[in-house]
Amino acid sequence: MDAKEIISKLTLMEKAALLSGKNEWESRDIPRLDIQSITFSDGPHGLRRQEGAGDHLGLNASLPATCFPTAATVANSWDPSIGEEIGAALGEEAVAQNVDVLLGPGLNMKRSPLCGRNFEYFSEDPILAGKMAASYVRGIQSQHVYSCPKHFAVNSREYRRMAMNAVVDERTLREIYLTAFEIAVKEGGAKTIMSAYNEVNGKYANENEHLLVDILRNEWGFDGIVVTDWGASNDHVAGVKCQSNVEMPNPGLDSARELIKAATEGEGRITEAEIDKAILPIIEAAIYFKENDHTKGFDKEAHHAIAKKAAVNSAVLLKNDEDILPLAAGTKVCLRGPFVEKPRYQGSGSSQVNSTKVETIAEQIKNYDLTVVEKPQDAEVVLFFFGLDEIAESEGGDRMSIDIPEYQIKELESLTVFNKHIVGVMSAGSSVKMPWLDNLQGLLHGYLTGQAGASALLDIITGKEIPTGKLTESYPFAYADCSIYNYAGTEKRNLQYREGPFIGYRYYDTADVAVQFPFGFGLSYTTFEYSALTVSADGVKFTITNTGKRDGAEIAQLYVGKAESGLIRPKKELKGFKKVWIKAGQAADVEIPFDDKTFRYFSTVSNKWEIEGGEYQIYVGASVADIKLTGTITKEGTITELPYDINTLPSYKSGKVRNVHYEEFEKLYAKPLPEEKVGPLDINDAFCQMEDAKSGIGRLVYRILKKKLDQSYEKGIPDLNIMFIYNMPFRAMSKMTGGMVSREMTESIVTIFNGHFFRGLGGVIGGFFRNRRENKKYEERLRRN
Repeated sequence: MDAKEIISKLTLMEKAALLSGKNEWESRDIPRLDIQSITFSDGPHGLRRQEGAGDHLGLNASLPATCFPTAATVANSWDPSIGEEIGAALGEEAVAQNVDVLLGPGLNMKRSPLCGRNFEYFSEDPILAGKMAASYVRGIQSQHVYSCPKHFAVNSREYRRMAMNAVVDERTLREIYLTAFEIAVKEGGAKTIMSAYNEVNGKYANENEHLLVDILRNEWGFDGIVVTDWGASNDHVAGVKCQSNVEMPNPGLDSARELIKAATEGEGRITEAEIDKAILPIIEAAIYFKENDHTKGFDKEAHHAIAKKAAVNSAVLLKNDEDILPLAAGTKVCLRGPFVEKPRYQGSGSSQVNSTKVETIAEQIKNYDLTVVEKPQDAEVVLFFFGLDEIAESEGGDRMSIDIPEYQIKELESLTVFNKHIVGVMSAGSSVKMPWLDNLQGLLHGYLTGQAGASALLDIITGKEIPTGKLTESYPFAYADCSIYNYAGTEKRNLQYREGPFIGYRYYDTADVAVQFPFGFGLSYTTFEYSALTVSADGVKFTITNTGKRDGAEIAQLYVGKAESGLIRPKKELKGFKKVWIKAGQAADVEIPFDDKTFRYFSTVSNKWEIEGGEYQIYVGASVADIKLTGTITKEGTITELPYDINTLPSYKSGKVRNVHYEEFEKLYAKPLPEEKVGPLDINDAFCQMEDAKSGIGRLVYRILKKKLDQSYEKGIPDLNIMFIYNMPFRAMSKMTGGMVSREMTESIVTIFNGHFFRGLGGVIGGFFRNRRENKKYEERLRRN
């Protein structure tokens, strides 16, 4: 039977049940029609298929899998072929571990360097992030597994991510926060998308018709599965009506009962035809995955080699005074720093991988022609391995600062007393400030290198390999330099994106704010010269010559700007790139084509993509701050009417957006800004908001959670369970307890926290028995079918 014929044979009860999960990682099955469960697994940079009982945060053991470098790392390669190779390996491991849908890659924009999950995201630039994500998707899906880009959309922080409303103007939403997803869908062919926890302009992402229907389905042509982030469902009926297909993990059958009631009891909220439409991609996927052969294993050593290749090609050389690197054979080195014995090679949270093996510097150094000495004063070069601790980069929490931990810097400073020839080897998944940089003669940034990182870094340090990576995010001198510094608003529900499109280099470059290292920056052991730029209607052509003594790779970057414009525009924006390998003394002709995104902007007048007519500046460079060649091209416009008089938006016209006034942002937003909610707690408020609850019980629960959270930070080890609950809205209790807690019970618990103990307690007790009785009745009817 095909999918539509199967749907015609399903009862309404079966249909409603199919739209929610069966357990932590599986969708529901219908054995009588041979509809199998679909198995999901975390896996942006390695499978996290759990043994036995599953949990969202990875508290229980998972099967061994290859830990590849994280997305933030691999993006620095600027090489989609590597992303595709990693994706194919991930897909192969997914099939071997009986996984149908791999939850990744993550491609939210790096709006702030403080986001605790930046290590899972590619870049602050949507074109680069989208191209890399599309390569992962193609690789994963080449193995008959679905890839699930996440988190759709505007999920740019961890703190209160489940109880936050992203307030962002339409053009910024489309150009900055949705473009990467568009590329992953259109160019990558993604068959699954994960909806985010947060609201976007007042509507939860999972029930946001503008996101899920108007844009994802109708404009981009997506025909696959939308799955909620775990516990992200708010109004299940509204979600299904917007063609969200699977509510995860396992809310029990309360959600199914809501659907049936909405479809049959005259509420008019949803029709059975709409339910059928939401089920169709699930049935199609279940049929598709039946063909997979799960008896095959995977080649652990081959995948380890892919992880190493990715780490080598993604490391970024940031400083190399007097060519201290590469080290000559026989160099006497002293190893120092916290990551010599215990590497930081991945982030923490739902992406944490149980690696098949993990290399360490202490072990791998024995394989290299270097002489290791104990004392720094006896060494020719000190290799200092340092970076961000695990607590700084984890799902569920954001960083407190962009500093490297103080104890590490103290150790570094103490080393300078004995030896001035120090090479730092840094591990971190996001940008950090570097007031200590003068203490280093060289700095190699590996980001989070995956399980093969030690040998990859040592290959570069000793010159066996050449560094070819470049930064995909800017490194400010201080967090206060960031465009979003005054708009963090961590205690507020409405997070205003007042900076508009000016995040990362778009801000620093336009507002002339100096940075430590610019977007696109990276050194090499060789040198390159650019020449002979020609600009045509199809793209740009130019020549790069390797003028050094070593073979190497250069990452050429294409930026486009428009100096004379009636629109808000950054000075220049990345529109294309190419990584080119060139032998020493030779030259390569390079071509970067224009595409449908090169000159477009989203018009809120026509509500579609348009081109502003006039002259555009074309920049080709080694980084956003190192432009080698320039040209121009004139484009005919597709529309003349503009959405505003740019002179009435002075902050946005200049790009100096750190202090945008409320009224100016409201003018850009083009409608009244939402006000902060006041009054009693409701089911969409988070546990961390109970500090001032009317009920002493609520305040006590808050103090217990806050104490445990503070203790985990003091220990430097993230307590993922506490971090998750602390930021979790009350409604999630009815979505993540396997049917034990219904929405009625959740509302009664909130009643208790609002100071009405006995009324709330009665609702909890009565709701418990009603929910248990109705769940049992529903399960029996499913079995009878």
